[in-house]
Amino acid sequence: MGDRGLLIEFGDEISREINEKVRRMALVVRAEVREGIVEVVPTYRSLLIIYNPLLLPFEDLKKRLKRIEEGLRQTPLPEPKLTRIPVVYGGIYGPDLDEVAKYRQISPEKVIQLHCSKPYLIYMIGFMPGYPYMGELPEELVTPRLKTPRLVVPKGSVAIAQRQTGIYSMESPGGWQILGQTPVELFDPGKDPPALLQMGDLVQFYPISEKEFKEWAF
Repeated sequence: MGDRGLLIEFGDEISREINEKVRRMALVVRAEVREGIVEVVPTYRSLLIIYNPLLLPFEDLKKRLKRIEEGLRQTPLPEPKLTRIPVVYGGIYGPDLDEVAKYRQISPEKVIQLHCSKPYLIYMIGFMPGYPYMGELPEELVTPRLKTPRLVVPKGSVAIAQRQTGIYSMESPGGWQILGQTPVELFDPGKDPPALLQMGDLVQFYPISEKEFKEWAF
């Protein structure tokens, strides 16, 4: 990836096993290969390493990474933290709820029940600061993206696309199906860490009323 980046690809699909390898590799690189490493960027299935070639030549980095990969199975992952996220579903907060129900041939109430039925693994943080990509959705809820993305998606929107679910941490364009909205602040640059949710942790959604949403938000 240019003269300062090295990309390690562990697979070509959304898979917990592949994602665990990415997370293990990121942990070890951050802990053991400090000199010359500028940034480590984990994703669903790959790990981008930005480095300083004047301090850490490419071939040296490549050899060290290969040695690390051989011992990845012995690298423990931290216990995942579970965060419960309140969501007001439907109406102006979830403009696609009824369409998702129609597409899946189930009731809106069933869509909500399914979306709240299990904790989701945070596969990665990306797209915008603090945005969690999570999965996988129950099979009965798998739904394609919108044919035409919205120019504006409100901050806190909880949405789905294919087998994934996510939360828009700030206002932006977006093409996912919006089921609801959370009053929880996902990104605050004044905090450490600034993102509420972290890769490898778990999220469990639960429904709240519009009244609870407004009281929470203000």
